Amino acid sequence: MPAFDSDREKFAALDAQVVDISTDSILSHIAWQKKDIGVVRLPLCSDFYPHGGVTRAFGVLREGPPIPGISERAVFIVDKAGIIRFAKVYPLDQTPNNQELLEALRKIG
Repeated sequence: MPAFDSDREKFAALDAQVVDISTDSILSHIAWQKKDIGVVRLPLCSDFYPHGGVTRAFGVLREGPPIPGISERAVFIVDKAGIIRFAKVYPLDQTPNNQELLEALRKIG
């Protein structure tokens, strides 16, 4: 998340808005910033389990083992018409490559 925050102007220059959506609670987001990553200026949205409506709709909600109720680490680029133009799921221990995402945005733009 800090990498997305530090590159937010690069994303904005391509007319893109980065939004973090996870099944973590709002309180968890606050604690995560205070204790781990520092304050970020990107929207952190809570799709708190058991609701999971957004993560389920995008097919990234883990319903079963090894950790049910969390979302996969994934990136979606959705255009202004609501069409998914790019999607990639990453292992939980891997962070997305911002350069790859910026290049995908350039190709879409």
